[in-house]
Amino acid sequence: MSDPVFRIIGEATRGGIVAVCDHASNAVPEEFELGVSAATLEKHIAYDIGAAGVAERLARRHNVPAMLAAVSRLVVDLHREEDSPGLIPTTSDGILIPGNIGADREKRLDEYYYPYHTALEKWLEEVQPGLILSIHSFTAKLENGPAKERPWEIGVLYNEDDRAARHAMRLFAELGVTVGDNEPYSGRELNSTMNRHAEAHGRPYCALEIRDDLIAEERGQARWAAIIADVAGRVKLALETV
Repeated sequence: MSDPVFRIIGEATRGGIVAVCDHASNAVPEEFELGVSAATLEKHIAYDIGAAGVAERLARRHNVPAMLAAVSRLVVDLHREEDSPGLIPTTSDGILIPGNIGADREKRLDEYYYPYHTALEKWLEEVQPGLILSIHSFTAKLENGPAKERPWEIGVLYNEDDRAARHAMRLFAELGVTVGDNEPYSGRELNSTMNRHAEAHGRPYCALEIRDDLIAEERGQARWAAIIADVAGRVKLALETV
């Protein structure tokens, strides 16, 4: 396996703010034949549309270093527990992924999942960040449930540790943003990376889900990176003054 598993942008400072983007890429290594079309790889089931652009801008323009995954969630979903049925999805939002039926689970864990999480843990251990941003995006309308409205511009997710989330939701709302409290997904159910690398170590974090139609283009990515950087800086300050 010679394909990259992740990339890091920017130099982190101890105690600062960092970003993590588990679903940054729709890249499928040549060794895998998933049996899906090129059009499918451009859909939200293959990666979080616009999330990488936001994370990159946070790193390059707002001094928030970022670690971004470099493999599609259809190869292995890095934001799932290693024993999760969704780790190697055979269907997603009603779309069949035939190449994942009977896939060699251990191979994908060994070549992609474990190296990613080992590197992420090492990075965070060295940096000891004062705040972690987990950057994701969500589709405004699921193909498998198009009638269900998803009106939020951004969702803030958390599991047991809501220290940073509570500040972030208040600050986003003060900016006029339509913000979801554990919406469109609940961090009590889907919070794998932050459970592992933040909550388990007592590290404050904000798990953010941005509606992908708002960040599909560079202008939106730049706007939301600026908003998030502003809110994150104030969240960190609030945490430090408690």
